Amino acid sequence: MPLRSYGAIGDGRTVALIARDGQIDWLPMPDMDSDPVFSGIVDSGKGGRIELRPVDDDFEVQREYVVNTNVLVTRFRTSSGVVQITDALVTGIAGRLPWAELARRVEGVSGSVDMRWAVIPGNTFGTHPIRRVETLHGPVLRAADINLALVGFEHGRLDSIEPGDGESHGGPHRFWGEFTTHEGSRSLICLCGVDDEPLHLPDPHVVDQGIDRTARNWQTWSDEFNWDGPWSEAVQRSALALKLLIFSPTGAIAAAATAALPENFTGDKNWDYRFAWVRDLAYTVNALVRFGLREETQAAVSWLLSALKANGHTMHIFLNLDGTVPDGTHETGSEGWRGIGPVYKGNPAGEQLQLGTYADILAIMSQYAADGNILDESTGDLLAGFADDACRRWQEKDSGMWELADEQHYVSSKMGCWQAIDAALHLTEVGQMHPDPDDVEFWKKNRDLIVDWVAEHGWNDEVGSYVMYPGSEKLDASVLLHAPSGFDRGERMSSTIDAIRRELGAGPLVFRYSEVDQEEGTFVACAFWLASALACVGRQDEAVELMDELVRQPNDLGLLTEMISADDGQFLGNLPQGLSHLALVNAAITIDEMGREGTTDDLEGQ
Repeated sequence: MPLRSYGAIGDGRTVALIARDGQIDWLPMPDMDSDPVFSGIVDSGKGGRIELRPVDDDFEVQREYVVNTNVLVTRFRTSSGVVQITDALVTGIAGRLPWAELARRVEGVSGSVDMRWAVIPGNTFGTHPIRRVETLHGPVLRAADINLALVGFEHGRLDSIEPGDGESHGGPHRFWGEFTTHEGSRSLICLCGVDDEPLHLPDPHVVDQGIDRTARNWQTWSDEFNWDGPWSEAVQRSALALKLLIFSPTGAIAAAATAALPENFTGDKNWDYRFAWVRDLAYTVNALVRFGLREETQAAVSWLLSALKANGHTMHIFLNLDGTVPDGTHETGSEGWRGIGPVYKGNPAGEQLQLGTYADILAIMSQYAADGNILDESTGDLLAGFADDACRRWQEKDSGMWELADEQHYVSSKMGCWQAIDAALHLTEVGQMHPDPDDVEFWKKNRDLIVDWVAEHGWNDEVGSYVMYPGSEKLDASVLLHAPSGFDRGERMSSTIDAIRRELGAGPLVFRYSEVDQEEGTFVACAFWLASALACVGRQDEAVELMDELVRQPNDLGLLTEMISADDGQFLGNLPQGLSHLALVNAAITIDEMGREGTTDDLEGQ
């Protein structure tokens, strides 16, 4: 299926992707970073899937989320009737359940519709075979320590939906069945999963009630969400998408919910994004603070600081969702989405030097403190160490924000070190950090040195822009982040915006850097960064105009992937992609704030 066809549901522990035809093609259980037993999106033959659709393939589809929730409603209209499916990963009375619980409610709306369903596991990501184990309460599927059980009812009768004959329909691990809806009928299929613990077998009638409770839980969270600015519908949906990526057992925030969806149509760019990138977590916390969401902010900040302290007080590009250091990259047996492989579990960027990461953590801790929070002494020491590192290392080559194998003196990395040092100095000025006076002078000296270096080596008069690295005429869209950071909101940044639009632009969308258009799609976040930068340099009308175009880029459910093809608008890369939704949210906030400041300045001038 096209990647634009997928919707996402979640419970704070894992995420499922559901195509327009009702098929679930991605569902790691019980955790987001578990080896997925259902991964048909990257291997249509062997990856596994959960089907639920009309028998008659000639149907029309309408779908939408229940208002202010991540509960998905899909309505199928056939020649004989209309049926509605409500999909949820169920949450409990006090939050997430101790197990993963996928619920699919089927309601007859009018006429009658013959339906078919199937639960077909796969294990192309793991190394352990799937076994069917007979128990006192029916068969259980087992892959290593992951155990899955299926329950359901048809028209209110608990024992009516029985697994079909797997041997004659694709093997002994397949569960399948058919039933017919009629007006007012109500059926349910529930899949429950645990990892290395006893398996709770839920009562399907309780699960049915849990779907409505889950919708209420999401709506309660949305009620606490505080945003009354422009583009509110897109911002609200992006906030809900970001909430899906918060791994509630630890507070970590995943960069995306999936692995190995390709960034181009030729392969070799199929990476796993089910890790907590320091960069993405920092941007998420930035949005959460501005929305007044306290619990998620505190959980994410506490998790990140604890993980960094536990791993040697050294900077890491990303970590596992449990706070441990990833163990490398492994090729799986999956064929890839539409055969575009190879498919990898893991991500090779973890061993790189990316100097901009210092800015990510120090800047967000500065904002966290400005929101009325107090830094503890050990956190102050950790941040001071990172500020020292930024001062000592800013003159080194690194891989840049784009995790490139070609190490260079990337200009945006130098700007990031400036931002890190500036944030450390601000934290010191407001009494949140207490470094030695000599350290403060060391920080100030290097902050000024970076400004001088960028002015001399990072700007190209002939190009009229900040360039990717000294001696190059290539452009880098990550420089746009340093209009909001405050490094430059003047003429040079404004000129850089124009150069990036000319060379890297594709309609309203933007490629990451020069010449990468031959390798991949446009990078969604970059376009929103450009809109933010326009507002920061005082070009408010252009920022609003661009933002109006960009909020039309998500799919029909308001979701964004990592990249969009400049040729035909197809989604590329993993989804939901946190950085894309973060960029949308932060652009809306920045443009709104800059507009308010401009209005205030105009009034004062009058």
